[in-house]
Amino acid sequence: MVAVCLSLVSLYGSFLRRCVTAAGLSSQSLEIDDGTSTIRFWGPAAATSKPPLVLIHGFGPHGVWQWRPQISFFSREFSVYVPDLLFFGRSFTDSSDRSEVFQAASIGKLMEKLGISRYSVVGTSYGGFVAYRMAEMWPERVEKVVIASSGVNMRRNEHAELLKRAKVEKIEDLMLPNAASQLRKLLGLSVFRRLYMPDFFLNDLIDKLYCENRKEKLELLKGLTLGQDDTGTICSLSQEVLIVWGEHDRIFLLEKAIELEKLLGEKARLQVIKNTSHVPQLEDSGQFNNIVNNFLRGLS
Repeated sequence: MVAVCLSLVSLYGSFLRRCVTAAGLSSQSLEIDDGTSTIRFWGPAAATSKPPLVLIHGFGPHGVWQWRPQISFFSREFSVYVPDLLFFGRSFTDSSDRSEVFQAASIGKLMEKLGISRYSVVGTSYGGFVAYRMAEMWPERVEKVVIASSGVNMRRNEHAELLKRAKVEKIEDLMLPNAASQLRKLLGLSVFRRLYMPDFFLNDLIDKLYCENRKEKLELLKGLTLGQDDTGTICSLSQEVLIVWGEHDRIFLLEKAIELEKLLGEKARLQVIKNTSHVPQLEDSGQFNNIVNNFLRGLS
């Protein structure tokens, strides 16, 4: 049965690569910071005049695993870039900095080296932290911002509440599962409609998608600078901001989205997708894509 599981995971990985390639993207790597960091990303295989769009993944499976429906959809009208954040996939750095600010700076340098001076960003969960920082750091570069399922306004005490909901003692037991029981808890908080998955399949997912760079990923969780005080106060952004949330998100509760809309100012607005949880871009990709597309194109 293990062999079958390995085959299924590998087959799906091959399917993802075929989908992304069919959308006109190719796998590429680029050194930044004088060769001390390398970002692996999927981007247009050939030059295009379409407006650039950066999709930033969260914790868990890297890049294309979290954005496959969006890559296929948005590549029709946008030049889509899907970077793997540092210590995900094949992106790495020699730096000891583990903050989301450093991640944002690294993606910003990637776009600069690619010669792209103006672009929009979409970030989910941890990727939303990175997208927020990019927008804050470079208002002249980042045109529009989509923050999906990302509690950038989280308070310090809410970390303990999340662990209580998950019934785990440490954040790594939830976000960096190393056993089927832990991954099942993460999925229970992340997905509205739950499907039974046998342990051997979950364990193989862990082995293939969660084990790599575990030490560094834990340091990333502990290196977050947002959500480390008791106020949840953040700066508003000058850009138009779309906040997209799953109605039943149990990682970042819907109340955080409502609060975030107020904190980000008059140019921010919230869209809630019913019958979804922490990954609305996968659970209801059609509605997610239409909402984001209308926002990016100024249609609503």
